[in-house]
Amino acid sequence: MIERCEKLRLVDIQQISEANETFRKIGVDPYGIAAMAPKTRQLLILLEKQSCKVANILKQEMLSLGADAAVARGSVACSVAGTDVLLMGTQKQIGALVRKIEKQPFGLAAIATDLAALLERVSLERLVLKTARREIDLGEKTRIMGVLNVTPDSFSDGNRYLGREKAVERALQMADEGADIIDIGGESTRPGAKPVPAREEIARVAPVVEALSAKLKIPLSVDTTKAAVAEKALAAGAEIINDVSALGDRKMAFVVRDRQAALILMHMRGTPATMQSGDLAYDDLMGDIVAYLDKACRKAEAAGVGRDHLVIDPGIGFGKTCDDNCRIIRKLGELKTLGLPLLVGTSRKAFIGRVTGGAPSERLEGTAATVVAAVLKGAQIIRVHDVAQMRKVVDMTDAILRA
Repeated sequence: MIERCEKLRLVDIQQISEANETFRKIGVDPYGIAAMAPKTRQLLILLEKQSCKVANILKQEMLSLGADAAVARGSVACSVAGTDVLLMGTQKQIGALVRKIEKQPFGLAAIATDLAALLERVSLERLVLKTARREIDLGEKTRIMGVLNVTPDSFSDGNRYLGREKAVERALQMADEGADIIDIGGESTRPGAKPVPAREEIARVAPVVEALSAKLKIPLSVDTTKAAVAEKALAAGAEIINDVSALGDRKMAFVVRDRQAALILMHMRGTPATMQSGDLAYDDLMGDIVAYLDKACRKAEAAGVGRDHLVIDPGIGFGKTCDDNCRIIRKLGELKTLGLPLLVGTSRKAFIGRVTGGAPSERLEGTAATVVAAVLKGAQIIRVHDVAQMRKVVDMTDAILRA
C-alpha cells in the first residue's frame, strides 16, 4: 500500500497576481518572484500556414527551452508544402523564444514581433474603455449593459418600450437595478428582421437618448449599424455605438472618431435577415471570429478610432448554431488574442431555449448559467434584459473570480 503525502496538493494559479501572492507566502526573493511568475502561465499559441523550414526552427528552439511545438508529420523531411505550428510552453519560455528568433531570417523576426505583442496582450489584467466623457475601468468589476429595445418587433421585448415615456421609465429602472450602461436599440436584429429606414430609427432612438442623458449619470450606448443614426444619437448624448455589422457602413468609424465615442464591434456572417438561413458551418469557428474582429478593429484604427475606444463581441446567436454558441462561451479566452475588452450578449436567446425550453421570458436560469460562464472566461461586459437578477449573478461570480 502506497502511503499518501498529506502535505502535497495541486495549486490552481490562473493569473500572474495569484502566482506573485503564492511566491510571497513561500518567502521567495522579489527578484525570484519576477523571474518565476511567468513560468506558472502555460500558453498554447497556434501559428497557421508556416513553411517547413520555419516550423523546424521553431520546433528545435522550443525543445531547447524545455518546451515543445506540434507540427505536421512530414515537416521535418519537408515532404509537405507547409504546416500549422502549435507552440506549447510557459509564458517565460515563449518570451525566451521571442528573444532567440527576433533577429533570425525566413520571417522569424516578424513572428517574434507578433509573439511579443501577444504576450503583452494576454498579460493585461485590467482594461480601460474610453469615451468622450469618461474612462470606464473594466478591471474592478464586470459591467452590466441593460438592453432597451424601442422597437415593435424585437424577439424578447418588442413593443414594450416603443414610446419615449415607457422607454425612459424602463431605463431609469435598470439603472436603479444596477446597470452600468444602457444600450438603446431602434432596429431589431433578431433572425429574419428586416432593416428600418434611418429616419425612422432616429425618430425612435434620439428622443430617448436626449431624455436619458439629462437624467442618468451612467453611459448610454446605441445599438445601430447606420452612421446617420450614430451621428444623431451621439449628438443627443450617447457615448457608445454598438455596431453589430462591425463597420458595415463605411462612414461609421469616422462618426465615432469625430465624437470620440467608444465602439463595439461584433462578429456576424450575413445580416440579421439572412444570418440563420444560410450555411452555418465554420472551418475554424474561433479562428474565423478572431480574424474577422481583428480586421474590423484594424479598419476602425485606420480611420482614427483609438484602440482604447474599442470593444469586441463574438456575436452569440448571430449566424451560429446552438453548439457553436456554447463552444464560443467555453473558448472565450481565445479572444484575449486581441487584447481588447470583451462584451458577451446571451440574454434570452434561442440557443438557451434549445437547451432549457421555454419562451424568451422563461430563459432566466439558462441566461444566468451563460453569464456565469462568460464572466469566468473573461467577459468584462455582459448585455442582458433582466438587470436586477443578473446583477446579483454577476456580483457573486465576481466575488468568486476575484477572491
